[in-house]
Amino acid sequence: MYFNVRVYGLLTTDTKEILISDEKALNVSFTKFPGGGLEYGEGLIDALKREFMEECQLEIDIVRHIYTTDFYEKSSFNDSQIISIYYQVQAKSPILFDIKTSPFDFSKEKQQEKMEVFRFMPVDSLREADLTFKTDKMAWHQFRELIL
Repeated sequence: MYFNVRVYGLLTTDTKEILISDEKALNVSFTKFPGGGLEYGEGLIDALKREFMEECQLEIDIVRHIYTTDFYEKSSFNDSQIISIYYQVQAKSPILFDIKTSPFDFSKEKQQEKMEVFRFMPVDSLREADLTFKTDKMAWHQFRELIL
């Protein structure tokens, strides 16, 4: 048993939309917020900025902390215990990456072991049920409380 520290960003637009990620890994499909795992020797903020650059080619600024996992969650992929930290983020550069409109639209993606596509959803339309993992649901609930 070991810990798996992950960091995610809730990116909203001026038009009140939020960025979500549809992914498929090891034949499991899931919807979550953009982000990923900490690398050894890396801080949370640096990891989140790196993840957004790797996944979206997007520079971000951190706005504020939203949520940190406060319950036990076992990874869906291995025997680790997941600890996830969520931040509200904003784009520092223009959004130029490919945005999909339908969930899990991997149609033009090279079929590989791990696939990831992004889409924006209206903040008013995203429900906890649209997100796969309990931590994302909890972070979304906390974020909604902050912005209402």
